[in-house]
Amino acid sequence: MPEIWAGVDIGKEHHHCVVIDADGRRLLSRRVLNDETELLQLIGDVLEISTDVLWAVDLNHGGAALLIGLLLSHGQPMAYLTGLAVHRASVTYRGEGKTDARDAFVIADQARVRRDLGLLRPGDEIAVDLRTLTTRRLDVVFDRTRQINRLRAQLLEIFPALERSLDLVNKGPVMLLTGYQTPAAIRRAGAKRIETWLKNRKVRGAAALAMTAVEAAQAQMTALPGEKLAAVMVARLAKGVMALDEEIAELDALIDAKFREHPHAEVISSLPGMGPKLGAEFIAATGGDMDAFGSADRLAGFAGLAPRPRDSGRVSGNLRRPKRYHRGLLRSMYLSAMVSITTCPASKAYYQRKRSEGKGHKQALLALARRRLNVLWAMIRDGERY
Repeated sequence: MPEIWAGVDIGKEHHHCVVIDADGRRLLSRRVLNDETELLQLIGDVLEISTDVLWAVDLNHGGAALLIGLLLSHGQPMAYLTGLAVHRASVTYRGEGKTDARDAFVIADQARVRRDLGLLRPGDEIAVDLRTLTTRRLDVVFDRTRQINRLRAQLLEIFPALERSLDLVNKGPVMLLTGYQTPAAIRRAGAKRIETWLKNRKVRGAAALAMTAVEAAQAQMTALPGEKLAAVMVARLAKGVMALDEEIAELDALIDAKFREHPHAEVISSLPGMGPKLGAEFIAATGGDMDAFGSADRLAGFAGLAPRPRDSGRVSGNLRRPKRYHRGLLRSMYLSAMVSITTCPASKAYYQRKRSEGKGHKQALLALARRRLNVLWAMIRDGERY
């Protein structure tokens, strides 16, 4: 056990640090600016009290990044409590007031009394880079989905037949809308000219897409009010989708290159269904260090693939899916399991066995993802390909 515990309530501009001893007495309570000089001064003052200290924080990214980096450079151990855990624990302490100093004390005291807190391990440089890239890619994908929904809504107001005919998830239909948005414009151009225009922009299936657009234009002869301005908005939204597609392609190339630099990349990518993108998400979620989890079961719990008991009274053996888990890790294992049932005979056989036992499609995939996580754990532990 350490001699003192330092709890830090993280903020954007300022943090509050409270240091307590084994009896829970406050030895230091200070509000510090999120600045390197002041944080180094705080670390020095805490180490003057005792060099045997455990730091605890309620945030592991964002505003806490500078403090975490400084503590790592000084070789200081850190524990992490989620904001929800701190909020629930604060209810058990005397008083109903909420201040940064009180929250920092709760964080420090929870680190003192609890023995189930794992140490914070940010991961190596490649894992941190992959976390940044995969997070950005996910944000851009979400932005693209929102942009497509806006595009559909705007097109529906002036040209419902075309909106109904086009699959805007694909590149070709979006490219078409950057040049042609109204029924009259499509009828004037004709199928042949539109086909040539699409081919010059390297759109696949240009002839079929042009014919679909002309057929939709023939079905609507009426020009709706506000069509001219709405067409400009449709073109602008379509160009926005194209720009997001380009950024996604750039991010995919960066993720692929960075993933292949990781020492476990060859082992992870050998597992059927686990390509560079999903492998990068796996490394970003776990930090690339399996020693931080201790066993495959703990890793499965972190991924939300291990059921949690919910027994009470005479009810026993009641298992439920956990509510707290890493969504990104679960996503990578679930999607890779979905791909593997079409590419890997062993995964397909396991999936079909679970279906024959009466499990639904989703349940069988989760069971397969759990089994594949055990396999991946052993592969990384032994450094062996699948």
